[in-house]
Amino acid sequence: MTRSAAAWEPDVLPGYWQQTIPLGPDPDREGDLVATLVRRGDGGGSTRAVLALHGYTDYFFHTELADRFAARGFAFYALDLHKCGRSRRSGQTPHFTTDLGGYDEELVRALDLVESDTGGAQVCVYGHSAGGLIATLWLDRMRRRSAAPGVVGLILNSPFFDLHGPPVLRAAPTSAALLALARVRKRQVVRKPTPGGYGTSLHRDYGGEFDYDLEWKPVGGFPVTFGWLNAVRRGHARLHRGLDVGVPNLILRSDRSVPEAPDPESIQRGDAVLDVAQIARWAGCVGNHTTVAPIVDAKHDVFLSLPEPRAAAYRELDLWLDRFLPVPETGSGHDSPTNTRTERG
Repeated sequence: MTRSAAAWEPDVLPGYWQQTIPLGPDPDREGDLVATLVRRGDGGGSTRAVLALHGYTDYFFHTELADRFAARGFAFYALDLHKCGRSRRSGQTPHFTTDLGGYDEELVRALDLVESDTGGAQVCVYGHSAGGLIATLWLDRMRRRSAAPGVVGLILNSPFFDLHGPPVLRAAPTSAALLALARVRKRQVVRKPTPGGYGTSLHRDYGGEFDYDLEWKPVGGFPVTFGWLNAVRRGHARLHRGLDVGVPNLILRSDRSVPEAPDPESIQRGDAVLDVAQIARWAGCVGNHTTVAPIVDAKHDVFLSLPEPRAAAYRELDLWLDRFLPVPETGSGHDSPTNTRTERG
């Protein structure tokens, strides 16, 4: 038995383990909440670890990404947030929340579990899309409370930093209307699942390269509700006023956005979900030590791109890790000058 093995159970992924984190009653009255921490292997024997957060209509399945971090000496952990993937229970609206701050408890408890399981490893937080926004807001709150001394870096993969679409969607009157609707119709659907689109470029059943549970990550996405969208817009407003996560951060994104279309061939080489110009615009709001790396021809999840841009994304990740989070014998990784914002491409 490995360290803390009594608390871990075999995961749906071979060679992975999971631990359920009970969270108590849902403030939005959809039963009791749980989150699920997933671990690659036994998790021990490393002084560094990664805690990964998924995006909307997503959960952890990407073992190649975990293997890449493990090859660099990181213990790898991923958190399926409440109502998402492994953590969604019967009767719960997928991914539904009315407050992104409502994820704080499970993030703190997951971080504590990672540090306990590894014997105090330094942790790099990783977030994709909506998970990138959630992680950024959380680390800013934790920094202001001096509550996350073990976190030493942040990696963002196409973070959801603004609402894509026509400018009218981001105008003040629209935001006010959204707030009013979120109060009285929080579960009403504002955007239905789309046929085809980005998901068809990923899953093997549709000609993609990756295999995952289509119940947990449907090809057309989950419906978007007024309540969830309002929570995200409040998060955007906080980000746009400026945050400081307090640690070096890497922002990976595609070099272009492309329209989401039923034909997967047209969305193989670009971000079909977010506007990459918005990611670039708001990158400076994350904090100091920011590195922005546009990846030519990358998809929305840069690590689910075609082989060539995916390899380029891993190279950028390796370069950043070498600079800011080198192995302990080569330095602490915290002697770089402050207020650094670089962009490579």
